[in-house]
Amino acid sequence: MAEQTMSDETQPLGPRLQGSNAAGMRARNERLALSLVRRHGALAKSEIARMTGLSAQTVSVIMRALENDGLLVRGEPVRGRVGQPSVPMGLAADGAYFLGLKIGRRSSELVLTDFLGAVETRARRSYPYPTPEATLEFACQEIEEVLNGQTPDRQTRLAGLGVAMPFFLWNWAQTLGVPAENMAGWRDFDMRAELAARTGLPVFLENDATAACSAELVFGPQEGPRDFLYFYIGYFGGGGVVLNGQLFSGRGNAGALGPLPVPSGDGGVRQFIDFASLYVLEDMMRQNGDRTEGLWTSVENWHVEDAIRDAWLGTAAKGLAHATLAGCSIIDFEAVKIDGWMRPELRSALVAETNRQLDGLNLTGMARPEVLPGTIGPDARALGAASLPLAQRFLIEG
Repeated sequence: MAEQTMSDETQPLGPRLQGSNAAGMRARNERLALSLVRRHGALAKSEIARMTGLSAQTVSVIMRALENDGLLVRGEPVRGRVGQPSVPMGLAADGAYFLGLKIGRRSSELVLTDFLGAVETRARRSYPYPTPEATLEFACQEIEEVLNGQTPDRQTRLAGLGVAMPFFLWNWAQTLGVPAENMAGWRDFDMRAELAARTGLPVFLENDATAACSAELVFGPQEGPRDFLYFYIGYFGGGGVVLNGQLFSGRGNAGALGPLPVPSGDGGVRQFIDFASLYVLEDMMRQNGDRTEGLWTSVENWHVEDAIRDAWLGTAAKGLAHATLAGCSIIDFEAVKIDGWMRPELRSALVAETNRQLDGLNLTGMARPEVLPGTIGPDARALGAASLPLAQRFLIEG
């Protein structure tokens, strides 16, 4: 993923993170050790030496530095048959903290997470459509409140702010049902730069669905497929691409998936977002005379009639099945993961229906991928935003 950072002229608020993150090989080896511990759980020095090919002495120096910086903690000694007991080292939940800002077409959310991805605080705001000025004010106000509530030590461990937002927001005014001029301000508004200047924090920016994919990688289960296509169903459907266990963002928008063509059933084609998006569900509910505000405040506030739910599931699964076929015809993904702004039971039903519809498509000449539910759920975009500074500062890429 591409790093977006503050300008050299802007200094961060408060002391910098108490971590050894200087450029160089030693920093890379530290990130390598942290990546292995995050992926495999607590590890002894001997296990890390075996996995990395580094000498026992080098690993010992690395682990001691990470422990001194508060990023790793010692576990209970494990005694073997001979020799000294080994001591596994695990991630320290309070080793670092991260802010994640999700900017959506119908709501914004700010979260503070610890090193393990647990959400400590959150603030949320819903709206008919987003404007850059109001979104910036919401973010800055909530960030200031979060920082004021932290101890000095925790403030020094704040590693940065990640932002997950749709690209080209100004293009979606018509779909949102608002005049184009109401969204035009996004065209020349640099949210990353504005947040960096206002907060003094290092700021990292990514497409919202791609950021959700990052959350699946960083905070989701570490076992499982290393190459997969990821779908996140929000107001619009989007996604991400994972190759060899790494998020692939290309020139910045790889795996966006929204524009993928899907047969419309009448001889024409429409875009993926016209099938697998929550705005489609909202439109179905409105045509039925139902209120839709609850869709955007909390997934627990959903009140969707069974007939409309089932109709939407069939439509969304059709888009997902055809997008899966298209994606896997280009890259031989071993799996597809589906997540979204929805309750787990609806996600499970969507996965099941996608599997059923995929079985009805012509898969000749390609291996059928396993279609699985994502594991993060409604928090994926906000947690994905928080994962951006974590990945850039503490994990190995490539």
